[in-house]
Amino acid sequence: MNYADIIVEISHEKLDRTFQYRVPEELSASVMPGSFVEVPFGRGSRFIKGYVVNLTDTPQIEPERIKEIRRVCTEDDPDAPVTKLLRLAWWMKRHYGGTAIAALKCVLPVKAKMNVKERRTVSLCVSTGEALRELAVFTAKHQTARARLLTALIHAGTLDQTLISQKLNIQAPVIKALEERGLVKVETILAYRNPAISGEAGKRIEKLSEGQQRIVDDFLRCYGEGDRRPCLIRGVTGSGKTEVYIDMIEGVVKQGKQAIMLIPEIALTFQTVVRFYARFGDRVSYLHSKLSAGERYDQFLRARRGEIDVMVGPRSALFTPFPDLGIIVMDEEHETSYKSEQMPKYHARETAGELARLSDAAFVMGSATPSLEAYYRAEQGIYKLYELKERVNPEARLPKVYTVDLREELRAGNRSVFSDRLRELMEDRLSKKEQIMLFLNRRGYAGFVSCRKCGFVYRCPHCDVSLSHHRNGELVCHYCGYRTPMVKTCPECGSRYIGGMKAGTEQIELKVKEEFPGAGILRMDMDTTRGKGDYEKILSAFANEEADILIGTQMIVKGHDFPNVTLMGILAADMSLYANDYRAGERTFQLITQAAGRAGRAGRPGEVVIQTYSPEHPAVVYAAAQDYEGFYQEEISYREICGYPPAMHLLSILAEDKEESRAEELIRMADAVSKRFDVLRIGPADAPIAKINDVYRKQLFVKSGDYELLTAVKDAVEADRDRGRGFFGHIEFDFDPV
Repeated sequence: MNYADIIVEISHEKLDRTFQYRVPEELSASVMPGSFVEVPFGRGSRFIKGYVVNLTDTPQIEPERIKEIRRVCTEDDPDAPVTKLLRLAWWMKRHYGGTAIAALKCVLPVKAKMNVKERRTVSLCVSTGEALRELAVFTAKHQTARARLLTALIHAGTLDQTLISQKLNIQAPVIKALEERGLVKVETILAYRNPAISGEAGKRIEKLSEGQQRIVDDFLRCYGEGDRRPCLIRGVTGSGKTEVYIDMIEGVVKQGKQAIMLIPEIALTFQTVVRFYARFGDRVSYLHSKLSAGERYDQFLRARRGEIDVMVGPRSALFTPFPDLGIIVMDEEHETSYKSEQMPKYHARETAGELARLSDAAFVMGSATPSLEAYYRAEQGIYKLYELKERVNPEARLPKVYTVDLREELRAGNRSVFSDRLRELMEDRLSKKEQIMLFLNRRGYAGFVSCRKCGFVYRCPHCDVSLSHHRNGELVCHYCGYRTPMVKTCPECGSRYIGGMKAGTEQIELKVKEEFPGAGILRMDMDTTRGKGDYEKILSAFANEEADILIGTQMIVKGHDFPNVTLMGILAADMSLYANDYRAGERTFQLITQAAGRAGRAGRPGEVVIQTYSPEHPAVVYAAAQDYEGFYQEEISYREICGYPPAMHLLSILAEDKEESRAEELIRMADAVSKRFDVLRIGPADAPIAKINDVYRKQLFVKSGDYELLTAVKDAVEADRDRGRGFFGHIEFDFDPV
């Protein structure tokens, strides 16, 4: 007798466990993991639907108490959108490890009570010509808030007042002033818990360039012919990738399909959202981390009912239950925020590809600096490659880049955080009333040790990554466990200027105030963006030219377009360049290139200053030259030699327990299991952070060119852990960690 473990209609019931049902003999050939079935549930045995996650011949309770599956549902069932997500969850469980429950919680929204309430909208009520004349008046009088609101309304037609307040940092008195001049009207309407903008659909913001149009035309031709090969668009910063996405989506939506537009949370800017609403109006919605569970659920419900065509948002938007999904677009494909930090540790790129396959949908990725994984697949022909090599504005050329060797600055007696060249250019921009951005590259900071005089960095002799400085005075490799004592002088040049790279945006802000006391300064980091709306307020204030200098971490360089910014200062490229991570060079190249792309976007010449102790490093050299292909060839050679993704696949196995001996026992079990397979093993060793909240953490890395072989290792480790052999603790798997 066969039994099926089933997750029952999770979108309507509390998700906490599986329920077991008997498989009738007449359905034995059609019931399998992944099957969508109808079963009797509860005391009244009402029929609901569920998803088979496992088959077994062992009953969990007395066989006579187990109910029977009624039928297998078809693809035409009205719950088909949820069916695809259930199948996707099963794929995620198999592909990334963890439990079916955890995967299902990822893909299906928590049910929340429906709530229709009032919301206020602001609409332009004059002609575009009259609005432009008024805009010129506001601009001349330096009424930047009024000018910014009017500009947004010229583009979108109608905006939600909450979004105006949160995204544009424009309050009610400004709206009232425009209303009194007869430029706008304010209306109160009933709506879902909907963060969306209202507006007239079908409005084109700007005409596509020849290169943009060529990509759109070719994509739509291939789509019409049934070609569903994933596409990668590599376009320089400012090349107009967003407009290409919008036209691709519009072409697919016109065929009765729906679209998902993935954007990294940090790049979910007002500018991007307005572009979509200007084209699609009320048929588009968006998600972000600040929405309540109820707001998120309402958007998913609207999508399932066919009330919207486009969902814009971070990786969680991927699980929008559209009835007929036609296209998934993934902007800034290289961003690490697309990788989940919780089990299952899925990557949105691979998961979106699988969802597109299940839905017979197109999958499009785009970036100025694609991940090595994506470009590697494009080179192999797995992805179709499109390129945009010029900025869409013919007057906006790529900025001029200067690389400053901080070792030379030190030798010349300059111990400031600002090189002489950067200080000189900052003074020039402030005198011209142009804006400046200062970027402190802190991503991947892991306490690496370097010499400020000669640039020497302590590296692991076995793994070609930097060593991390621990409080006990040791330098440690978190890949293989190699250790060596810390020294007080540089082994290369004998200098005493050796130590950990440490810096912070707050210290930079103080230094800027000291050297440029008359400048208006804004700082954006985790400390200044803790509150709801802080992120948008800072960006809006800078866009309204209420400050001269914006200082921040990587959150200031993602997808933002500030026309008056003509200088970008990258203060410490080395902060991520020598992180304890094989992707450190790639991430540094991406961040420097993206940061450089913020300058000179509106026709004024832009300049970039890269301050580094390693001006000869390939990541710095190629980023300064804006040469992605050169960097890719250099980096992929390194990955092939060292056996890192995408040349090979890498599985991280993490064991955790409050008792160190039990964590060690669990990771040794995983190591013993991996020895049964033809794979390379690194470790076991302490995790990068060996103890968190009194929980010990041990790590093992397993390498193979065959992803399925690593999946088999994962399955075998899970099986040994679950066989009741007395193993304690928690174990996690991370494939190709980022």
